[in-house]
Amino acid sequence: MIITSNKDLAMSFVIADILTPVELAVLQEVMNQPALFTDGKATAGWQAGPRKRNLQADKASPVVKGALRKVESALLKNPVFQSAARPRGIASLLLSRYQSGMQYGTHVDDAMMAGQRTDLSFTLFLSAPESYEGGELVVERTDGESVFKPAAGHLVLYASTALHRVEPVTRGVRFAAVGWVRSLIREEAQRELLFDLDRAVELLRHGGDGALDLILKTRGNLLRRWIED
Repeated sequence: MIITSNKDLAMSFVIADILTPVELAVLQEVMNQPALFTDGKATAGWQAGPRKRNLQADKASPVVKGALRKVESALLKNPVFQSAARPRGIASLLLSRYQSGMQYGTHVDDAMMAGQRTDLSFTLFLSAPESYEGGELVVERTDGESVFKPAAGHLVLYASTALHRVEPVTRGVRFAAVGWVRSLIREEAQRELLFDLDRAVELLRHGGDGALDLILKTRGNLLRRWIED
């Protein structure tokens, strides 16, 4: 499993290398076609609409449909994404483009998209971080804010219940694929238990350190759930 953050699953974290270099290059070619993009406000809810200033690819375009299929395929075959999200399906998926001066103010994602419950949200970064300034994804949690601007091809996964925002882009263009997951495991804490066990198994299989810590963490968290004192 390749994860660039050691935070608990209950917090936002980054999954590295969702895309191969070839897949990333194909998607960047699509993102570099401004004619494919329209005003992003069309897909925002009533609360988020006034705070949203970006462009989104027209899903009716065959080129965009093909790009979205590539993203979904890459997600569903990634073992870390599978373990962390336990996806029943991708509720919705879109390509977003932020040019200089664009941003997305603080908001929470809709609970339902395309008739499906949204449990997890993700942003798959498609631009090299040095190619633009600003544009950080900021996720708010009870323990503070987490700020993300990872390498192209890396994905940030976080709970759809979290307030989050995209900081203003001040130079260059920020490309990303954004989506929402309906999970087979609705409760976040239960997904974390299973994810930790998966990581422990991988460490035991490959002789890495840290498996015992994850097992003890899982035992402690199960005891907290089940003990009646």
